[in-house]
Amino acid sequence: MEQQFVEVEKAVIRFAGDSGDGMQLTGTQFSDTSAEMGNIVNTFPDYPSEIRAPEGTLYGVSAYQIHFGATNTNTPGDKIDVLVAMNAASLKVNLKDVKKHGILLLNKAGFKDKNLKLAKYESNPIEDGSLKGYQVFAYDINEQVRRVLEDFDLPPKMIDRTKNLFALGLAYWLFDRPLEPTQNWLNKKFGKDEKIRDANLKVFKAGYNFGAMGQDLAVRYIVRPADLRKGIYRNITGNNAVALGLAVAAQKAELPLFLGSYPITPATEILHFISGYKQYGVKHMQMEDEIAGITSAIGASYGGALAATTTSGPGLSLKVEAMGLAVMLELPLVVVDVQRAGPSTGLPTKPEQSDLLMALWGRHGEAPIPVLAASTATDCFDMTIEAARIAIKYMTPVILLTDGYIAQGSEAWKVPTLDELPDISIKFATDKETYAPYKRDPETLARPWAVPGTPGLEHRIGGLEKDNITGLVSHDPLNHQRMCEIRAEKVERIVQDIPDLVVDGDESGELLLVTWGSTWGSARNALASLREKDLKISHVHLKYLNPLPANLGDIMSNFKKILVPELNLGQLKILLQYKYMRPIIGLNKVQGNTFTAEEIANKIEEILLSEGVSK
Repeated sequence: MEQQFVEVEKAVIRFAGDSGDGMQLTGTQFSDTSAEMGNIVNTFPDYPSEIRAPEGTLYGVSAYQIHFGATNTNTPGDKIDVLVAMNAASLKVNLKDVKKHGILLLNKAGFKDKNLKLAKYESNPIEDGSLKGYQVFAYDINEQVRRVLEDFDLPPKMIDRTKNLFALGLAYWLFDRPLEPTQNWLNKKFGKDEKIRDANLKVFKAGYNFGAMGQDLAVRYIVRPADLRKGIYRNITGNNAVALGLAVAAQKAELPLFLGSYPITPATEILHFISGYKQYGVKHMQMEDEIAGITSAIGASYGGALAATTTSGPGLSLKVEAMGLAVMLELPLVVVDVQRAGPSTGLPTKPEQSDLLMALWGRHGEAPIPVLAASTATDCFDMTIEAARIAIKYMTPVILLTDGYIAQGSEAWKVPTLDELPDISIKFATDKETYAPYKRDPETLARPWAVPGTPGLEHRIGGLEKDNITGLVSHDPLNHQRMCEIRAEKVERIVQDIPDLVVDGDESGELLLVTWGSTWGSARNALASLREKDLKISHVHLKYLNPLPANLGDIMSNFKKILVPELNLGQLKILLQYKYMRPIIGLNKVQGNTFTAEEIANKIEEILLSEGVSK
């Protein structure tokens, strides 16, 4: 049968199945291949909080979504064009996100009576007509791979485990993806076991050929490469970008890098990535707990290294006392918090933005810390370098907030040159005649950084209050107040390093959209859809949360209403109301996933409608 090719600007595909079905691997291969083809790619992995949730259950579904196209995608996509579902539970959980008339590629083997019961289906959706509004293509993939590998002497369970590669091959055929990138990956991955390698390669090709020879899948979709600026590109996750940012910042500062961390989802990958940079003088330690992670980093900073620690969720709580110590010692330290859904253990694999107020104020005593937030996976690189620059320039710990959404999602990144990155210059104290531990720079109020062992620069350090200038332990009440005020003023002076906000849209009007962190992409897509309706909406995005940009208050004063969407119950809203003394409208979501552009757009239209604004 003659095949029909349809060209589309963008597409969204989601692979879904049990947590042991290899959906994360499948999605990663599809996204990497699409990036290699020159598509702009944005991804989001979604998997259970349990290490191995019970097979076939609704809460055991693992998924990986890819939004790829010839133009900017900004998010992993709101609605799915193609859902690859390996069992009934994965269809039940994900069907609500599929576009009407979207494509469902279903594995019939996962729709047996037991699967249907676990997924709480009363009848088989493939057969009962409930999927009438979709393009349904159901195949027994398990049976297909058994036929393909019938000559291989492999256990049945191992044969069934290759079904994800059959589905991947079929998806490659549907979207005209080249096989070579994944074939090369399989050769490298299983190069030491020829039988396993050959079995996986054969099943992968069989999935592709199944699509080519099939009679029902007659339409293929073409997604052209994007017209990107010339340069070197790679697909990168937010966690990988943080690790690279730390290593590059250390190179720019000509300092050794030390990362002391304790593994915690979804921040653990940063530790994994850092471990691969030993050739650049990077040192890391997987510590026995969160407290040891941050205190080891403080020790490294005292010794003259660029030091960092990474964490998530309750791990930030455990680091609180040591963060206060770093504030008092006035040493540079980067604390990366990959936010997840809480409280307590919460939903360890789901994103949230609910650590903002804790990052701002969650410490004992007067212990102000500058707080930055990354917006996208690639922005994690830039903001990590910015966190290191501020930490070193102002001799202070800095908290960088990311979240599970951008930390584990990926997108195309144009690799910069070192010359394109900001200067991070270091000048250690060396003059014993003029040195005093708390003698401050008149512009930044930063104290000098003296490396232990420098002759004549011996000084005391610890958690007891220090005397201004001399650094000796002091119990003088007036000195304590003065030191608290100086530390607070130092953080406030960082505003001189923060660029003024630029309003996207009119400088004044009915509504200003204010976003921070990973809500950026959904907000951008929402604005684009509203502007197609001739609605005038203005937008500012915050990357600096303490201190806030100097012109934010003036910008807000030019608008009748302010809307803040965030993945919490209104933490930035509280901060803005407190600081600028005006009511803020919140759009809040704590459901373990990010906003869709439609959710933000609907809220904006609701507000404008209440004001009688049509255009």
